[in-house]
Amino acid sequence: MEPITHLLTGACVGRAGLNRTTGLATLTMVLAAEAPDADVLYFFGGSVTGFAHHRGWTHSFLGAPVVAAAVVTAVYGLYRFMRWRGWKPRSAPRWTLLYVYALLMALMHILQDFTNNYGVRPLAPFNPRWYSWDIVNIIDPIMLAALMVGLAGPGVLNLIKEEVGAGKPQFRGRGGALFALACLATLVLARDFEHRRAVTALNSVMYRNQDPLRVSAYPFALNLFTWGGVVETHDLFQIVPVNSASGEVDAQSQARTRFKPEETPVTLAAKKSRLGQVYLDWARYPLVEAEGLPRHAGYRVRFQDLRFTYVVDAARNASPPLAGYVELDPQLRVIDEYMGERAARSRAR
Repeated sequence: MEPITHLLTGACVGRAGLNRTTGLATLTMVLAAEAPDADVLYFFGGSVTGFAHHRGWTHSFLGAPVVAAAVVTAVYGLYRFMRWRGWKPRSAPRWTLLYVYALLMALMHILQDFTNNYGVRPLAPFNPRWYSWDIVNIIDPIMLAALMVGLAGPGVLNLIKEEVGAGKPQFRGRGGALFALACLATLVLARDFEHRRAVTALNSVMYRNQDPLRVSAYPFALNLFTWGGVVETHDLFQIVPVNSASGEVDAQSQARTRFKPEETPVTLAAKKSRLGQVYLDWARYPLVEAEGLPRHAGYRVRFQDLRFTYVVDAARNASPPLAGYVELDPQLRVIDEYMGERAARSRAR
């Protein structure tokens, strides 16, 4: 998920009642809810290094206790500094309990990232396999709206109470936070139900007279019933819309077909590169295509994962998201490797 959803989830879990058990609970949980994404620092080592470590050890069960400890250490340092400045907390922090809460939110972060189609590696390094639920978009406006309402709504109500002279509660927002978390749980269950129906529908038809070897359905941000289907047969991939409510697959004949390209010495050399190995380990529906570089300088091989290509993008030939590139010289030695279409365009000029 994107950072705002993680941060708001941490705030809601804290305000749902855990902030009544120890001082600094909400602060600790908000920070821990987003802390695993500190792995973005790896991108300072280059796009390939960043991609290789994205959702790596900080998103694993083994790394979660380390992330929690780092968060509590940071909160303790802030607490000591504020005490030195004369600040006194409403209630004293219980550091062991705060560590438990930080660990809870680090694990919650992994669960939330597991719900979308990018995936996580929770069992790394012992099992580096990627796992994904494929039911929630990386940016989900419905979740964001529920979290914002749950956090902001009680504040508005308290303003009204203050106007009429009602007493001010010591801990605000518990009801709104519980409402928001209940909305999130309901949405996840609803999306899971519709996702299963979409996958069943995709498995029920043939594609260019071929039975599917495997199918997947990927979510849209707002519509719970429209899914982006990806189907693999022996010879091809099809990107096809599916409606989980009606069970219709490609009702408007919008499907786009991508035939599997022939393996060549160029693509084989690119697959042996660092980016190629990392990309193919992560990709669910990889498509690897080669083109010549200007002035016969070698080859550029593009790696893309069709689970991030929807019918609309395929129809307008939009740049594939999360694409990786490997450049080879005429002797098939790696010249460069990088992530991103923008980088590929700048190098082509």
